[in-house]
Amino acid sequence: MRFLHTADWHIGKTLNGFSLLDDQRELFKQIEGVAKAEQVDAIVIAGDLYDSSIPNESAVRVLNNMLKQLNLTDKFPVLAISGNHDSAPRLSTGADWFSFQNFFLQTSLEGAFNPVVLGNTQFFLLPFFGIQTVRNYFNDPKIKNVDLAMQRIVAEMKKAFAPDKKHVLVAHFFAAGSKRTADSETLIEVGGLSPVSTETLAPFDYVALGHLHNKNALHDGRIKYSGSPMKFSVSEAKQEKGMWLVDTEPFQVKWIPLKPVHDIHLLKGSFADLVKDAAQQPTDDFYDIELTDKGRIPDVLNRLRAYYPKIVALHRTVFAQMIRNQANAKRAQAAPLDLLTDFYSETTGDQLSPTQLRVAKSTLSEIEGRK
Repeated sequence: MRFLHTADWHIGKTLNGFSLLDDQRELFKQIEGVAKAEQVDAIVIAGDLYDSSIPNESAVRVLNNMLKQLNLTDKFPVLAISGNHDSAPRLSTGADWFSFQNFFLQTSLEGAFNPVVLGNTQFFLLPFFGIQTVRNYFNDPKIKNVDLAMQRIVAEMKKAFAPDKKHVLVAHFFAAGSKRTADSETLIEVGGLSPVSTETLAPFDYVALGHLHNKNALHDGRIKYSGSPMKFSVSEAKQEKGMWLVDTEPFQVKWIPLKPVHDIHLLKGSFADLVKDAAQQPTDDFYDIELTDKGRIPDVLNRLRAYYPKIVALHRTVFAQMIRNQANAKRAQAAPLDLLTDFYSETTGDQLSPTQLRVAKSTLSEIEGRK
């Protein structure tokens, strides 16, 4: 069994106001071309097909055309799940009859336990889920975090393992050892702060993950993120984008890079040097520019856009250093509980719960009492 592992298409994504639909269409042609050249048996999309739970009409048309091309015209079986950016109810419209054309779209937990069998492989399609959904499904309030949830899910899936088949899990979550690598990766919690242990995923021959946009976010021979097919933020500027080509028997994986349509460049220099060097830069690419000038430059953004039309971010080195110094000074004077509260908020996107706050206060008081 040979398949392409892709994820995080984020159709409808914009980059600081610039539409990426045309770039996404061109990258899709590269994905389709690889699928044909490698004669794959299926194409996996591990969540976040759309960038928004309520995609606009243009994004819906673009994704529909892509899926129709792969599945109806090219006759590739397509296996997809909903991610945290997708609306599962909206995405699932039509899923019941899609499967008659070998388009397997899974958006519900209960459907994840019925594998899709293609060739010598069982595919278990596990969409993004909430912890309460898992508790309700198993009627078990003791499931307190995502790894406990996955232990129950995997144990249930193993009941359907055919001994003469390979077993592939397609999922969308944060795995232990992974590193969040991009601003465009929304912070998510699947029922708790703990990630999914790679040991929990060990029963599978391969785990095709979505959510993190960099293939290097996790280094594991059989548990992989494909990353997004294109750069969606400045923080992804230096990442190589692509997808995995997976053979289940004999097992092997091969990285297939994708060429950016319009790349993201990080430039740093004075206004004069940036203007002088502009002729050497691609006009249609995206730019993050850091200005080193200390003096005020009137209307600097519009003046630079005459040379670099697609500026997605503009920074001033002197101001950035000033802000860092102010933040460091404020942090040095902050109380330990305030530092903990700020760290938790920046890391998770949430505030400490009353219980967590009470435990933190108690622990800090105990530590200070020992001094």
